[in-house]
Amino acid sequence: MPKGFPSRPTTDFAKEGLFNMLENRMSLVDLSILDLCAGTGNISFEFISREAGTVTAVDQNFKCIQHIYKNATALNVLDEIRIVKSEILRFVEQTKDTYDLIFADPPYDFKAHKTLTENILTKKILTPNGLLIIEHGKHTDLSSLNGYEFTRPYGNVFFSFFTPIEIA
Repeated sequence: MPKGFPSRPTTDFAKEGLFNMLENRMSLVDLSILDLCAGTGNISFEFISREAGTVTAVDQNFKCIQHIYKNATALNVLDEIRIVKSEILRFVEQTKDTYDLIFADPPYDFKAHKTLTENILTKKILTPNGLLIIEHGKHTDLSSLNGYEFTRPYGNVFFSFFTPIEIA
């Protein structure tokens, strides 16, 4: 990762735990995946390495977008990843696509974890059997939100899991 990079990558320990849990829960092959606040792209590339289908990597920082593009080119996976420069709440509001799995890793001091989660679930960009995972720090509690399943800690990294909600 370049010096002064504007991102906090998910730790290897947390990433390994997350992918072990995911692979025990579902097949990751041929899914449509959305990686919000993609940062270095390490989660996107992890999905691609597991034949997860197509990944849309979204980040608002130009350095992050450049870094992901450079690595996607070097790994020869440009046909498996769509790289989008956008603020994540705006992307969620505007996208017409649906995703089987959405992973969001906003900064831990992000003030809109709940808004992001609610917007994803109410906009129905998650497929009916889809899964939403929000990475956050210990001071964020999303357990009161509709669709919440559980939170799993890995050191200082927390993953909260959600399934689609029915909206009357």
